[in-house]
Amino acid sequence: MDKLAARTLQLNQKQTKGSMNQRYLFALAAVLSIARAQAQSTCASPLPALAGMTYTVDTMIGTDVPLPVCSSGGTGATRSEWFLYTATDYVTVTLSSDLTQNGNTDTRVQIYSGECGSLTCVGGDDDSGTGLLTVAIFNAYAGQSYLIAWDNRYSSSGFDFTVSEQPWDPTAISFTNQAVSTSGNAYAAVDMNNDGYDDIVSVTATNIRVHYQQPDGTFNMVDYVTTSADYTASWSMAAGDIDGNGFLDLLYGGGSGVTFMVANADGTGFTEVSGPQYVFSQRSNFVDINNDGNLDAFVCHDVQPNVYYINDGTGQLSYIQGGLGNTPDGGNYGSIWIDYNNDHKIDLFIAKCRGSNQSPASVDQMHQNNGDGTYTDVAAPLGLADFHLSWSSAWADFDLDGDMDVLIGSSSMAQGGHKLMRNDGATFTNMTVGSGFDVFGGTSIEWVAHDFNNDGRVDVLGASNTIHFNNGDWTFTPIVVTASSGPIADLNNDGFLDVLNGGTIRLNTGNGNNWLRVNLHGTLSNVNGIGARVAITSTLGTQIRDIKSGDGFRYMSFLGAHFGLGDDELVEQVTVYWPSGTVDVITDVAVNEVLDVTESLSTATAELPATAYTVSPNPASDRITIAGELSGATAILLDGAGRVVLRANAADGAIDVSRLATGSYVLNLVTAGGTWKERITKL
Repeated sequence: MDKLAARTLQLNQKQTKGSMNQRYLFALAAVLSIARAQAQSTCASPLPALAGMTYTVDTMIGTDVPLPVCSSGGTGATRSEWFLYTATDYVTVTLSSDLTQNGNTDTRVQIYSGECGSLTCVGGDDDSGTGLLTVAIFNAYAGQSYLIAWDNRYSSSGFDFTVSEQPWDPTAISFTNQAVSTSGNAYAAVDMNNDGYDDIVSVTATNIRVHYQQPDGTFNMVDYVTTSADYTASWSMAAGDIDGNGFLDLLYGGGSGVTFMVANADGTGFTEVSGPQYVFSQRSNFVDINNDGNLDAFVCHDVQPNVYYINDGTGQLSYIQGGLGNTPDGGNYGSIWIDYNNDHKIDLFIAKCRGSNQSPASVDQMHQNNGDGTYTDVAAPLGLADFHLSWSSAWADFDLDGDMDVLIGSSSMAQGGHKLMRNDGATFTNMTVGSGFDVFGGTSIEWVAHDFNNDGRVDVLGASNTIHFNNGDWTFTPIVVTASSGPIADLNNDGFLDVLNGGTIRLNTGNGNNWLRVNLHGTLSNVNGIGARVAITSTLGTQIRDIKSGDGFRYMSFLGAHFGLGDDELVEQVTVYWPSGTVDVITDVAVNEVLDVTESLSTATAELPATAYTVSPNPASDRITIAGELSGATAILLDGAGRVVLRANAADGAIDVSRLATGSYVLNLVTAGGTWKERITKL
């Protein structure tokens, strides 16, 4: 069913459902005493339908054609008959014309919420029954009314149908399957073209296949042929915009080295950049390691100290080995960048897995960001330096107390099982016993934390096709689902998180819970806001998310912050703590929407006088030159709507504006001494 429409129905019909039910009360009373009845020909006068009843649709004569079409077969119907079903509880409803007396009559049905003239699809079916007969199934919410329209797309002949009910849990979820044609390895589910919709990315050595999600829920597949990558994404993939042009670049973590596929200025092609260094890659990430506003890259090394690539602001990357995990024989598997101590500086946790007898290659590490470009391993005093065999860890605020906790999931039970650790500030407390993870024997290299049922409590997806649903009391209930580990994103834009498993999208059926998605657009910080902390406050309390490129071990999930809200109908406040130190606050945010937040350019620094810099030529067609003290300066251009259209390192004073559309822009020059603004015209 259309989950967003169902939830919208819950909100909108609280005032209207009573009057709607009264309108048909007289008809309900009449139906109670009979077993068969005839349909009505218009949306405005449907016949009430009850569970356990058989109904007759006579030869169709109604001219009120049902639209939109919710089932297959498209438009073309000219006649219809209408019914009204009202749920008294949370039930799964089955409408079936698959009855012996109907022979092989070709039937079709549409199911709607809302009022006549503004209907929203809830479900529908054409030929799921025997032959050409119909079986339509949808979840109904207690107290809600649904319009049922049979049409003559294929036949106007009369037939019978039945209505039946089965109870369902309104908070439960499951997954349905949708095939997708992936190429090579399906690794990423991210917004590649910055249009607000999560896309699907799969790669081979010479091709990047992107399924661009469309507003109507379909996908547009595009193949980008590349030069042969020196190193394929055999172990991991990460995504991030390293050159700030608005299109995501890809990092391939290979068994012998690292390849970057850098998107061009309009996202229609990729340039391969491969380093000569030997890197036995494991988990890879994009993150601003030295907090200079430029996105860097980090790669776990299996057999040597870890490596990272520092971005100079022009997309040029400098290779560095050591300083962030120096174990000589490696064992570095699952890196994840989160702010564990709430100082708004992103830290690095590494789940490690090799060796025995307390080998350092299997002792987990926590590298605390000192704020000056250096990091200190503090795992031991925090109680996290355990000898363990794990390839990844799932970080989230499991108890809603405002800091990040962690489930370190085992890849092998040989050296102890899973560890559920509560963040108590100065240390972590082991909460495994009694949590459910202590008796769970499944192992995996992939462990991730997301709110799959939108109840405001973060769950864990890991081994054995099992989601561990968070009960809010440090216990988790394991439920087996069809989805296994893979990239996670909202792949039908309905507010519930889906999972990509190779060539199959596992679409989350959702429930009646509310949600909020927050997408970030950095200005002083990196374009995607990677490393930012997003906090929201509602009746449930305060929830936090850290924006990260790369969680789990292998896959690349969406770049954004997804929050479940349960029954909460308003988010009182959204606060974004950007890596630059800027803090943006938005109040009174509606639920069930995507909120785009662009980083404020206002900081604690002063606004510099007009004479501090000059720009020439102005107007300009290809390039502008800025004169003045430019050490460490960043140029940010905003269009007339206040959107960031260009972000560049301004240290050499030359800014390429050739790809901008003709028009007027505001140049913001951000320096250590303050911010300077000038309006420029692009010819």
